[in-house]
Amino acid sequence: MSSANQTYTILRERYRLTNIVGQGGMGSVYRAEDLRLPGRLCAVKEVKTDDNLSLELQAQAQSQFLQEASILAQLDHPTLPKVSDFFTQDGRDYLVMDYVPGKDLKQLLEENDGPLSESLVLEWAKQITDALTYLHGQTPPVLHRDIKPANIKLTPDNRIKLVDFGLVKLMAPDDARTITVVQGRGTFLYTPLEQYGGDGGHTDSRTDIYALGATFYHLLTNNSPPDAKSRFLNPGMMRSLNAVNKHISSNVSDAVLWAMEMHPDNRPERIELFRKVLMGESRRPPRGQNKLAEPDLAEALKMNWTLALFALILFIAAIVLTIL
Repeated sequence: MSSANQTYTILRERYRLTNIVGQGGMGSVYRAEDLRLPGRLCAVKEVKTDDNLSLELQAQAQSQFLQEASILAQLDHPTLPKVSDFFTQDGRDYLVMDYVPGKDLKQLLEENDGPLSESLVLEWAKQITDALTYLHGQTPPVLHRDIKPANIKLTPDNRIKLVDFGLVKLMAPDDARTITVVQGRGTFLYTPLEQYGGDGGHTDSRTDIYALGATFYHLLTNNSPPDAKSRFLNPGMMRSLNAVNKHISSNVSDAVLWAMEMHPDNRPERIELFRKVLMGESRRPPRGQNKLAEPDLAEALKMNWTLALFALILFIAAIVLTIL
């Protein structure tokens, strides 16, 4: 692709790559024009495979890519960019998705020059957890495995989009482990310890939950989350969110720390459980227990002003009856 003479690479005689919008160890993402549908912009993900693989392993990798791509093409959720095409050309695998305009949350955090407000992040969290509930609820469940601020975009109409499917895995339906589709290890600041082993690691939905917790930690404190390897060597280095930012409520701080537990068994089993604690609908359970704690009376009254008013009326009525 040459910008000097405006000669662009065209893939499959359809997608004209205009500029690169992201690049990493697992490939590149390009902004492209769809020549068959004038005016349509799309994102083309070039998936890089290991050139040192044997011909047999390369064939397996391509088969796994096609399996993943076919699953992604069936996904339909407002918080996920739609995958519209996938193909192999000149030994490279490509995914074609909707182009998502706007800025990612990493950019917004940098522009804010300080932690983002809790109310704003919780509004985004509703959309992100909806997307992960949808992904994890597929058959087989789909894992993203690279959730981070740079992979979450805010569109001009204030909609959240979870982008970059380059590291997605499908969970084997008859096993708690995952089967490899597109290789990748995520971004270390947001990656739990079990994912450091690469594709042989025992990853499941709790891997995404850890990464999402680390993402919220970064957004709400403006401090990079301590990476899992450093935390393993120095367990005391992890500070609660409300110790870093006094404006963070206890339920949000507790939820994020719960999501970022080092051992998967100590994290929320499902994204729905994490969401309930994050939103203040339940309390984080004691370590080793999976059942969510119900809010105490003070928390319940805060969450439901109608209940508080009704309790006050009953209290006044009791006093009146006592006097009479």
